[in-house]
Amino acid sequence: MLILSRREEESIVIGDDIVVKVVSIDKGSVKLGFEAPPHKVILRSELKEAVAKQNKQALILPSGGQLEDISKHFKP
Repeated sequence: MLILSRREEESIVIGDDIVVKVVSIDKGSVKLGFEAPPHKVILRSELKEAVAKQNKQALILPSGGQLEDISKHFKP
């Protein structure tokens, strides 16, 4: 993990097309702004985990069985 110190209004660049900027710092809270192309998905980690959990739950049948993983039937 890379750890950087940034002050308010300073930013970092990820790759060629993502900018993370410190918008404000107030009483232990940091607000970040993200600039990225529209095709890049930016999610909070807790939201991504909740969606993954819901997707996993959706695969469980009411009888307690699970749906077959059909992805193994497709070639990349």
